Amino acid sequence: MKLGRTALFGLLAVSLAACGGGDSNNSGPIGGGGDGGGIGNVATCSLSARQDWALSVLQEWYLYPDLLNTSVNKADYTTLQGYLNAVTAPGQALFNPDGLPSKTFTYITSIEEENELINSGSNAGFGIRLTYDTLNNRVFVVEAFENGPSFLVGFDRGTEILQIGGQSVSALMASGGPGAVVDALGPGDPGVTRSFVIRSVSGVQQNASVTKEEFSLDPISDRYGVRVLSDGAGGQVGYINLRTFIVQDAGPQLIDAFQQFRTQGISNIILDMRYNGGGLVSVADLLGDLMGEGLEGQVFSETNYRPSKSANDSIELFQEQAQQIAPMRLAIIGRGGTASASELVSNSMIPYLGDNIALVGTDTYGKPVGQNAFDRSACDDRLRAVTFKTVNANGQGDYFGGLASVMPNTCIAGDDISNQLGDPNEQSVSVALDFIAGRTCTPISAAAKDGRVQAEAGRRELLQPLFPSAAQHENPGLF
Repeated sequence: MKLGRTALFGLLAVSLAACGGGDSNNSGPIGGGGDGGGIGNVATCSLSARQDWALSVLQEWYLYPDLLNTSVNKADYTTLQGYLNAVTAPGQALFNPDGLPSKTFTYITSIEEENELINSGSNAGFGIRLTYDTLNNRVFVVEAFENGPSFLVGFDRGTEILQIGGQSVSALMASGGPGAVVDALGPGDPGVTRSFVIRSVSGVQQNASVTKEEFSLDPISDRYGVRVLSDGAGGQVGYINLRTFIVQDAGPQLIDAFQQFRTQGISNIILDMRYNGGGLVSVADLLGDLMGEGLEGQVFSETNYRPSKSANDSIELFQEQAQQIAPMRLAIIGRGGTASASELVSNSMIPYLGDNIALVGTDTYGKPVGQNAFDRSACDDRLRAVTFKTVNANGQGDYFGGLASVMPNTCIAGDDISNQLGDPNEQSVSVALDFIAGRTCTPISAAAKDGRVQAEAGRRELLQPLFPSAAQHENPGLF
Protein backbone atom coordinates (compact mmCIF):
# COMPACT_ATOMS: atom_id res chain seq x y z
CA MET A 1 0.00 0.00 0.00
CA LYS A 2 1.34 3.42 -0.90
CA LEU A 3 0.76 6.93 0.39
CA GLY A 4 -0.43 9.50 -2.07
CA ARG A 5 -3.04 11.73 -3.62
CA THR A 6 -3.61 10.10 -6.99
CA ALA A 7 -7.18 8.88 -6.56
CA LEU A 8 -9.80 9.81 -9.14
CA PHE A 9 -13.56 9.95 -8.64
CA GLY A 10 -16.71 10.48 -10.75
CA LEU A 11 -20.44 9.93 -10.94
CA LEU A 12 -23.11 9.63 -13.59
CA ALA A 13 -26.44 11.27 -12.93
CA VAL A 14 -28.76 9.15 -15.06
CA SER A 15 -32.16 10.64 -14.31
CA LEU A 16 -33.94 13.94 -13.97
CA ALA A 17 -33.63 13.81 -10.20
CA ALA A 18 -31.50 15.15 -7.40
CA CYS A 19 -28.15 13.91 -8.57
CA GLY A 20 -24.59 14.04 -7.40
CA GLY A 21 -21.65 14.84 -9.53
CA GLY A 22 -18.26 13.28 -9.24
CA ASP A 23 -14.64 13.59 -8.38
CA SER A 24 -11.83 13.84 -10.85
CA ASN A 25 -8.14 14.41 -11.21
CA ASN A 26 -6.29 16.01 -14.08
CA SER A 27 -3.21 13.84 -13.67
CA GLY A 28 -4.22 11.59 -16.55
CA PRO A 29 -5.56 8.05 -16.81
CA ILE A 30 -4.21 5.28 -14.64
CA GLY A 31 -1.91 2.79 -16.27
CA GLY A 32 -3.07 3.61 -19.78
CA GLY A 33 -0.61 6.11 -21.20
CA GLY A 34 -3.57 8.22 -22.31
CA ASP A 35 -5.62 5.44 -23.78
CA GLY A 36 -6.99 3.41 -20.89
CA GLY A 37 -5.29 0.39 -19.42
CA GLY A 38 -2.99 -0.21 -22.38
CA ILE A 39 -5.80 -0.43 -24.93
CA GLY A 40 -3.95 1.89 -27.29
CA ASN A 41 -4.86 4.76 -29.54
CA VAL A 42 -7.27 3.12 -31.98
CA ALA A 43 -8.03 5.21 -35.05
CA THR A 44 -11.59 4.01 -35.59
CA CYS A 45 -14.31 5.61 -33.50
CA SER A 46 -17.26 3.50 -34.52
CA LEU A 47 -19.76 2.78 -31.76
CA SER A 48 -18.83 -0.92 -31.86
CA ALA A 49 -15.11 -0.18 -31.42
CA ARG A 50 -15.80 2.23 -28.58
CA GLN A 51 -18.01 -0.37 -26.88
CA ASP A 52 -15.28 -3.00 -27.15
CA TRP A 53 -12.71 -0.60 -25.71
CA ALA A 54 -14.96 0.38 -22.77
CA LEU A 55 -15.81 -3.24 -21.94
CA SER A 56 -12.12 -4.19 -21.99
CA VAL A 57 -11.33 -1.41 -19.50
CA LEU A 58 -14.17 -2.47 -17.21
CA GLN A 59 -13.16 -6.12 -17.26
CA GLU A 60 -9.64 -5.18 -16.17
CA TRP A 61 -10.39 -2.40 -13.68
CA TYR A 62 -14.01 -2.39 -12.46
CA LEU A 63 -14.14 -2.57 -8.66
CA TYR A 64 -16.84 -5.26 -8.63
CA PRO A 65 -16.01 -7.59 -11.57
CA ASP A 66 -18.73 -10.05 -10.53
CA LEU A 67 -21.30 -7.25 -10.98
CA LEU A 68 -20.61 -6.71 -14.69
CA ASN A 69 -23.11 -8.06 -17.19
CA THR A 70 -20.75 -9.03 -19.97
CA SER A 71 -23.49 -10.88 -21.85
CA VAL A 72 -25.13 -7.62 -22.95
CA ASN A 73 -25.58 -7.49 -26.74
CA LYS A 74 -23.84 -4.30 -27.80
CA ALA A 75 -25.89 -4.17 -30.99
CA ASP A 76 -28.98 -3.42 -28.91
CA TYR A 77 -27.63 0.02 -27.91
CA THR A 78 -27.34 3.16 -29.99
CA THR A 79 -25.15 5.11 -27.54
CA LEU A 80 -22.02 4.21 -25.63
CA GLN A 81 -23.55 5.47 -22.39
CA GLY A 82 -26.62 3.29 -22.84
CA TYR A 83 -24.35 0.28 -23.30
CA LEU A 84 -22.32 1.20 -20.20
CA ASN A 85 -25.50 1.50 -18.16
CA ALA A 86 -26.54 -2.00 -19.19
CA VAL A 87 -23.14 -3.60 -18.52
CA THR A 88 -22.90 -2.05 -15.03
CA ALA A 89 -26.60 -2.47 -14.14
CA PRO A 90 -26.04 -5.36 -11.68
CA GLY A 91 -24.18 -3.00 -9.38
CA GLN A 92 -27.24 -0.84 -8.91
CA ALA A 93 -28.62 -3.03 -6.11
CA LEU A 94 -25.46 -2.23 -4.17
CA PHE A 95 -25.27 1.44 -5.16
CA ASN A 96 -28.97 2.17 -4.63
CA PRO A 97 -30.19 0.66 -1.31
CA ASP A 98 -32.66 3.47 -0.67
CA GLY A 99 -34.61 2.95 -3.89
CA LEU A 100 -33.95 6.39 -5.35
CA PRO A 101 -33.79 6.88 -9.13
CA SER A 102 -31.07 4.79 -10.67
CA LYS A 103 -27.46 5.41 -9.68
CA THR A 104 -24.84 4.39 -12.21
CA PHE A 105 -21.37 5.61 -11.36
CA THR A 106 -19.59 4.75 -14.63
CA TYR A 107 -19.86 7.23 -17.48
CA ILE A 108 -18.30 8.53 -20.68
CA THR A 109 -17.36 12.18 -21.09
CA SER A 110 -15.20 14.45 -23.26
CA ILE A 111 -11.47 14.68 -22.54
CA GLU A 112 -11.33 18.22 -23.88
CA GLU A 113 -14.39 19.46 -21.97
CA GLU A 114 -13.31 17.97 -18.67
CA ASN A 115 -9.74 19.22 -18.92
CA GLU A 116 -10.96 22.75 -19.66
CA LEU A 117 -13.31 22.53 -16.69
CA ILE A 118 -10.56 21.37 -14.33
CA ASN A 119 -7.94 23.83 -15.52
CA SER A 120 -10.04 26.99 -15.67
CA GLY A 121 -13.64 26.18 -14.73
CA SER A 122 -14.56 26.80 -18.35
CA ASN A 123 -18.01 25.68 -19.52
CA ALA A 124 -20.86 27.04 -21.60
CA GLY A 125 -24.32 27.93 -20.37
CA PHE A 126 -26.61 30.45 -18.71
CA GLY A 127 -24.67 30.27 -15.43
CA ILE A 128 -27.52 29.17 -13.17
CA ARG A 129 -28.31 26.11 -11.09
CA LEU A 130 -31.95 24.99 -11.34
CA THR A 131 -34.35 22.97 -9.23
CA TYR A 132 -37.90 21.87 -9.95
CA ASP A 133 -40.90 21.39 -7.71
CA THR A 134 -42.39 17.97 -8.39
CA LEU A 135 -45.72 18.74 -6.75
CA ASN A 136 -46.48 22.13 -8.24
CA ASN A 137 -44.67 22.00 -11.64
CA ARG A 138 -42.47 25.02 -10.88
CA VAL A 139 -38.80 25.71 -11.66
CA PHE A 140 -36.54 27.89 -9.54
CA VAL A 141 -32.98 29.18 -9.58
CA VAL A 142 -31.17 27.98 -6.46
CA GLU A 143 -27.82 29.51 -7.35
CA ALA A 144 -26.55 32.06 -9.86
CA PHE A 145 -22.89 32.26 -10.82
CA GLU A 146 -21.75 35.87 -10.75
CA ASN A 147 -19.76 35.74 -14.00
CA GLY A 148 -22.48 33.90 -15.92
CA PRO A 149 -24.76 35.78 -18.34
CA SER A 150 -28.01 35.20 -16.39
CA PHE A 151 -26.88 36.92 -13.20
CA LEU A 152 -26.27 40.13 -15.14
CA VAL A 153 -29.93 40.36 -16.20
CA GLY A 154 -31.58 39.61 -12.87
CA PHE A 155 -31.42 35.86 -12.20
CA ASP A 156 -30.47 34.96 -8.62
CA ARG A 157 -31.31 32.51 -5.86
CA GLY A 158 -35.07 32.18 -5.48
CA THR A 159 -35.90 33.48 -8.97
CA GLU A 160 -38.79 31.52 -10.47
CA ILE A 161 -38.75 30.80 -14.20
CA LEU A 162 -42.31 31.23 -15.51
CA GLN A 163 -41.75 30.95 -19.25
CA ILE A 164 -39.02 29.71 -21.62
CA GLY A 165 -39.21 30.75 -25.25
CA GLY A 166 -42.87 31.70 -24.91
CA GLN A 167 -43.84 28.36 -23.34
CA SER A 168 -45.06 28.32 -19.75
CA VAL A 169 -42.99 26.18 -17.43
CA SER A 170 -46.11 24.78 -15.84
CA ALA A 171 -47.32 23.53 -19.24
CA LEU A 172 -43.90 22.06 -20.05
CA MET A 173 -43.80 20.24 -16.74
CA ALA A 174 -47.38 19.00 -17.11
CA SER A 175 -46.82 17.67 -20.63
CA GLY A 176 -43.27 16.33 -20.48
CA GLY A 177 -41.99 16.64 -16.94
CA PRO A 178 -38.55 18.07 -16.16
CA GLY A 179 -37.19 16.60 -19.40
CA ALA A 180 -39.36 19.03 -21.36
CA VAL A 181 -37.85 21.92 -19.41
CA VAL A 182 -34.34 20.66 -20.15
CA ASP A 183 -35.21 20.47 -23.87
CA ALA A 184 -36.68 23.97 -23.83
CA LEU A 185 -33.45 25.37 -22.37
CA GLY A 186 -31.64 24.16 -25.48
CA PRO A 187 -28.20 22.62 -26.10
CA GLY A 188 -25.24 23.67 -24.01
CA ASP A 189 -23.51 25.58 -26.79
CA PRO A 190 -22.30 29.19 -26.81
CA GLY A 191 -24.63 31.43 -28.78
CA VAL A 192 -27.87 29.62 -27.87
CA THR A 193 -30.37 32.31 -26.87
CA ARG A 194 -33.60 31.91 -24.92
CA SER A 195 -36.23 34.41 -23.84
CA PHE A 196 -37.58 34.08 -20.31
CA VAL A 197 -40.27 35.43 -18.06
CA ILE A 198 -38.99 35.36 -14.49
CA ARG A 199 -40.24 36.42 -11.07
CA SER A 200 -37.96 37.51 -8.24
CA VAL A 201 -38.29 36.50 -4.59
CA SER A 202 -39.93 39.88 -3.93
CA GLY A 203 -42.57 39.16 -6.60
CA VAL A 204 -41.29 41.41 -9.38
CA GLN A 205 -41.92 39.87 -12.81
CA GLN A 206 -39.77 40.71 -15.85
CA ASN A 207 -38.82 39.57 -19.33
CA ALA A 208 -35.22 38.57 -19.95
CA SER A 209 -33.24 37.33 -22.93
CA VAL A 210 -30.08 35.35 -22.19
CA THR A 211 -27.46 33.96 -24.55
CA LYS A 212 -25.36 31.01 -23.43
CA GLU A 213 -21.68 31.80 -23.31
CA GLU A 214 -18.42 30.42 -22.02
CA PHE A 215 -17.83 31.39 -18.39
CA SER A 216 -15.61 30.17 -15.58
CA LEU A 217 -17.11 28.47 -12.54
CA ASP A 218 -15.95 30.25 -9.41
CA PRO A 219 -15.60 27.56 -6.68
CA ILE A 220 -16.30 30.02 -3.84
CA SER A 221 -18.60 32.99 -4.43
CA ASP A 222 -17.21 36.46 -3.80
CA ARG A 223 -20.67 37.45 -2.53
CA TYR A 224 -21.45 34.81 0.08
CA GLY A 225 -18.83 32.08 -0.18
CA VAL A 226 -16.84 33.03 2.92
CA ARG A 227 -18.49 34.71 5.91
CA VAL A 228 -18.02 35.10 9.64
CA LEU A 229 -21.35 34.55 11.43
CA SER A 230 -22.55 34.80 15.01
CA ASP A 231 -23.79 31.58 16.61
CA GLY A 232 -26.23 33.56 18.77
CA ALA A 233 -24.41 32.58 21.94
CA GLY A 234 -21.51 34.99 21.75
CA GLY A 235 -19.31 32.88 19.46
CA GLN A 236 -18.07 33.39 15.91
CA VAL A 237 -18.46 30.77 13.21
CA GLY A 238 -16.58 30.50 9.92
CA TYR A 239 -18.93 29.77 6.99
CA ILE A 240 -17.69 28.43 3.63
CA ASN A 241 -19.92 27.66 0.68
CA LEU A 242 -17.88 25.41 -1.60
CA ARG A 243 -19.69 25.03 -4.91
CA THR A 244 -17.38 22.44 -6.46
CA PHE A 245 -14.10 20.58 -5.98
CA ILE A 246 -13.52 20.23 -9.72
CA VAL A 247 -11.85 23.59 -10.47
CA GLN A 248 -8.19 23.83 -9.50
CA ASP A 249 -8.61 27.35 -8.12
CA ALA A 250 -10.76 25.93 -5.31
CA GLY A 251 -7.54 25.09 -3.45
CA PRO A 252 -6.12 28.64 -3.25
CA GLN A 253 -9.56 30.01 -2.41
CA LEU A 254 -9.93 27.57 0.50
CA ILE A 255 -6.47 28.50 1.77
CA ASP A 256 -7.46 32.18 1.76
CA ALA A 257 -10.67 31.42 3.64
CA PHE A 258 -8.99 29.41 6.38
CA GLN A 259 -6.29 32.05 6.72
CA GLN A 260 -9.07 34.52 7.55
CA PHE A 261 -10.52 32.15 10.15
CA ARG A 262 -7.13 31.40 11.69
CA THR A 263 -6.27 35.10 11.93
CA GLN A 264 -9.56 35.78 13.73
CA GLY A 265 -9.21 32.80 16.05
CA ILE A 266 -12.27 31.03 14.66
CA SER A 267 -12.45 27.29 15.29
CA ASN A 268 -16.13 26.44 14.64
CA ILE A 269 -16.91 25.85 10.97
CA ILE A 270 -19.94 25.46 8.70
CA LEU A 271 -19.15 23.78 5.37
CA ASP A 272 -22.05 24.38 2.98
CA MET A 273 -21.84 21.72 0.26
CA ARG A 274 -25.55 21.31 -0.43
CA TYR A 275 -25.15 21.27 -4.23
CA ASN A 276 -21.53 20.11 -4.40
CA GLY A 277 -21.29 17.01 -6.57
CA GLY A 278 -17.55 16.53 -6.14
CA GLY A 279 -14.38 17.28 -8.07
CA LEU A 280 -10.65 17.09 -7.57
CA VAL A 281 -9.54 14.76 -4.81
CA SER A 282 -6.47 16.94 -4.30
CA VAL A 283 -8.83 19.72 -3.22
CA ALA A 284 -10.66 17.35 -0.86
CA ASP A 285 -7.35 16.35 0.69
CA LEU A 286 -6.37 20.00 1.11
CA LEU A 287 -9.69 20.81 2.78
CA GLY A 288 -9.05 17.98 5.22
CA ASP A 289 -5.57 19.32 5.93
CA LEU A 290 -6.95 22.80 6.60
CA MET A 291 -9.17 21.32 9.31
CA GLY A 292 -6.46 19.01 10.62
CA GLU A 293 -4.26 21.01 12.96
CA GLY A 294 -2.83 18.54 15.45
CA LEU A 295 -3.69 15.54 13.23
CA GLU A 296 -0.62 15.66 10.99
CA GLY A 297 0.54 12.15 10.07
CA GLN A 298 -2.74 10.50 11.00
CA VAL A 299 -5.05 8.81 8.47
CA PHE A 300 -7.43 11.05 6.56
CA SER A 301 -8.72 8.35 4.19
CA GLU A 302 -7.84 5.00 2.63
CA THR A 303 -8.37 4.03 -1.01
CA ASN A 304 -8.83 0.35 -1.89
CA TYR A 305 -8.97 -1.27 -5.36
CA ARG A 306 -10.04 -4.78 -6.39
CA PRO A 307 -7.58 -7.47 -5.28
CA SER A 308 -5.93 -7.73 -8.70
CA LYS A 309 -5.16 -3.99 -8.60
CA SER A 310 -4.23 -3.71 -4.92
CA ALA A 311 -0.84 -2.25 -5.86
CA ASN A 312 -2.76 0.99 -6.41
CA ASP A 313 -4.16 1.08 -2.84
CA SER A 314 -3.15 4.18 -0.93
CA ILE A 315 -3.44 5.92 2.43
CA GLU A 316 -3.91 9.67 2.61
CA LEU A 317 -2.45 11.29 5.74
CA PHE A 318 -3.21 14.71 7.16
CA GLN A 319 -0.46 17.14 6.19
CA GLU A 320 0.59 20.40 7.78
CA GLN A 321 -0.71 23.63 6.28
CA ALA A 322 0.24 27.10 7.50
CA GLN A 323 -3.42 28.16 7.41
CA GLN A 324 -4.91 25.14 9.17
CA ILE A 325 -7.14 25.18 12.22
CA ALA A 326 -8.43 22.56 14.65
CA PRO A 327 -12.24 22.79 14.47
CA MET A 328 -14.04 22.41 17.76
CA ARG A 329 -17.42 21.86 16.09
CA LEU A 330 -18.15 21.23 12.40
CA ALA A 331 -21.56 21.46 10.70
CA ILE A 332 -21.79 20.15 7.13
CA ILE A 333 -24.78 21.32 5.12
CA GLY A 334 -25.71 18.65 2.61
CA ARG A 335 -28.59 17.46 0.45
CA GLY A 336 -29.29 14.90 -2.26
CA GLY A 337 -26.89 16.68 -4.63
CA THR A 338 -24.01 16.41 -2.13
CA ALA A 339 -21.78 13.61 -3.39
CA SER A 340 -18.34 12.08 -3.78
CA ALA A 341 -15.57 14.43 -2.59
CA SER A 342 -18.06 16.27 -0.36
CA GLU A 343 -18.97 12.99 1.31
CA LEU A 344 -15.34 11.87 1.43
CA VAL A 345 -14.28 14.94 3.41
CA SER A 346 -17.27 14.63 5.75
CA ASN A 347 -16.75 10.92 6.39
CA SER A 348 -13.01 11.38 6.95
CA MET A 349 -13.55 13.91 9.76
CA ILE A 350 -15.91 11.66 11.78
CA PRO A 351 -13.20 9.70 13.66
CA TYR A 352 -11.61 12.89 14.95
CA LEU A 353 -14.64 15.00 15.85
CA GLY A 354 -17.14 12.45 17.18
CA ASP A 355 -20.17 14.24 18.64
CA ASN A 356 -18.80 17.58 17.48
CA ILE A 357 -19.73 16.94 13.83
CA ALA A 358 -23.20 17.01 12.27
CA LEU A 359 -24.89 16.68 8.89
CA VAL A 360 -27.46 19.46 8.43
CA GLY A 361 -30.17 19.50 5.73
CA THR A 362 -31.25 16.15 4.28
CA ASP A 363 -29.39 12.93 3.59
CA THR A 364 -26.66 13.04 0.96
CA TYR A 365 -26.37 11.17 -2.33
CA GLY A 366 -24.37 8.19 -1.08
CA LYS A 367 -21.22 7.55 -3.11
CA PRO A 368 -18.31 5.93 -1.25
CA VAL A 369 -16.79 4.53 -4.44
CA GLY A 370 -14.66 6.32 -6.97
CA GLN A 371 -13.42 6.28 -10.54
CA ASN A 372 -10.25 6.43 -12.52
CA ALA A 373 -10.08 8.09 -15.90
CA PHE A 374 -9.30 6.03 -19.01
CA ASP A 375 -8.73 8.06 -22.17
CA ARG A 376 -9.16 7.15 -25.83
CA SER A 377 -7.82 10.35 -27.29
CA ALA A 378 -8.57 9.56 -30.93
CA CYS A 379 -12.28 9.74 -30.10
CA ASP A 380 -12.13 12.38 -27.32
CA ASP A 381 -13.52 9.67 -25.03
CA ARG A 382 -12.80 9.68 -21.31
CA LEU A 383 -14.27 6.70 -19.49
CA ARG A 384 -14.69 7.20 -15.76
CA ALA A 385 -15.12 3.72 -14.38
CA VAL A 386 -15.75 2.65 -10.77
CA THR A 387 -12.40 1.28 -9.67
CA PHE A 388 -12.06 1.79 -5.90
CA LYS A 389 -13.75 2.52 -2.60
CA THR A 390 -12.74 4.86 0.22
CA VAL A 391 -12.97 4.50 3.99
CA ASN A 392 -12.05 6.73 6.91
CA ALA A 393 -9.56 6.02 9.70
CA ASN A 394 -12.16 3.83 11.44
CA GLY A 395 -12.73 1.74 8.31
CA GLN A 396 -16.16 3.32 7.71
CA GLY A 397 -17.21 3.76 4.13
CA ASP A 398 -20.41 1.90 3.28
CA TYR A 399 -22.73 4.89 3.04
CA PHE A 400 -24.41 4.09 -0.25
CA GLY A 401 -27.67 5.26 1.33
CA GLY A 402 -26.16 8.61 2.31
CA LEU A 403 -24.04 10.03 5.12
CA ALA A 404 -26.87 10.27 7.66
CA SER A 405 -26.42 6.59 8.51
CA VAL A 406 -22.83 7.13 9.70
CA MET A 407 -22.92 10.67 11.07
CA PRO A 408 -22.87 11.00 14.89
CA ASN A 409 -25.41 13.86 14.65
CA THR A 410 -27.92 14.92 12.02
CA CYS A 411 -30.25 17.92 11.86
CA ILE A 412 -33.01 18.16 9.28
CA ALA A 413 -33.36 21.56 7.59
CA GLY A 414 -34.94 22.99 4.48
CA ASP A 415 -33.27 24.56 1.47
CA ASP A 416 -34.73 28.02 1.97
CA ILE A 417 -34.38 29.65 -1.44
CA SER A 418 -36.10 32.83 -0.25
CA ASN A 419 -32.85 33.68 1.55
CA GLN A 420 -29.36 33.86 0.07
CA LEU A 421 -26.75 31.22 0.73
CA GLY A 422 -24.66 32.22 3.73
CA ASP A 423 -27.49 34.24 5.27
CA PRO A 424 -27.91 33.29 8.96
CA ASN A 425 -31.69 33.44 8.41
CA GLU A 426 -31.59 30.77 5.69
CA GLN A 427 -33.00 27.58 7.20
CA SER A 428 -30.02 25.28 6.78
CA VAL A 429 -27.52 27.92 7.89
CA SER A 430 -29.72 28.76 10.89
CA VAL A 431 -29.93 25.11 11.98
CA ALA A 432 -26.17 24.70 11.47
CA LEU A 433 -25.60 27.67 13.78
CA ASP A 434 -27.90 26.03 16.32
CA PHE A 435 -25.77 22.89 16.26
CA ILE A 436 -22.55 24.88 16.62
CA ALA A 437 -24.00 26.68 19.64
CA GLY A 438 -25.19 23.44 21.25
CA ARG A 439 -28.89 23.99 20.69
CA THR A 440 -31.15 21.04 19.88
CA CYS A 441 -32.40 20.03 16.44
CA THR A 442 -34.63 17.42 14.80
CA PRO A 443 -32.64 14.47 13.38
CA ILE A 444 -32.77 13.54 9.70
CA SER A 445 -35.14 10.60 9.24
CA ALA A 446 -34.43 7.66 6.98
CA ALA A 447 -36.79 9.11 4.36
CA ALA A 448 -35.41 12.65 4.40
CA LYS A 449 -33.53 12.66 1.11
CA ASP A 450 -34.08 14.92 -1.88
CA GLY A 451 -36.49 13.16 -4.23
CA ARG A 452 -38.52 11.43 -1.50
CA VAL A 453 -39.30 13.67 1.47
CA GLN A 454 -38.32 17.31 1.73
CA ALA A 455 -38.22 19.53 4.78
CA GLU A 456 -39.51 22.45 2.72
CA ALA A 457 -42.96 22.66 1.19
CA GLY A 458 -43.19 20.66 -1.99
CA ARG A 459 -40.52 18.32 -3.32
CA ARG A 460 -37.70 20.13 -5.08
CA GLU A 461 -35.06 18.25 -7.00
CA LEU A 462 -32.07 19.49 -8.95
CA LEU A 463 -32.78 19.62 -12.69
CA GLN A 464 -30.39 17.36 -14.57
CA PRO A 465 -30.31 16.19 -18.20
CA LEU A 466 -30.27 12.51 -19.00
CA PHE A 467 -26.76 12.84 -20.45
CA PRO A 468 -24.97 15.56 -18.45
CA SER A 469 -21.99 17.53 -19.72
CA ALA A 470 -18.65 17.33 -17.93
CA ALA A 471 -19.59 20.41 -15.89
CA GLN A 472 -23.03 19.03 -15.01
CA HIS A 473 -21.55 15.76 -13.74
CA GLU A 474 -19.64 17.74 -11.15
CA ASN A 475 -22.22 20.49 -10.63
CA PRO A 476 -25.71 18.97 -10.62
CA GLY A 477 -28.44 21.36 -11.72
CA LEU A 478 -26.06 23.57 -13.73
CA PHE A 479 -27.32 25.16 -16.98
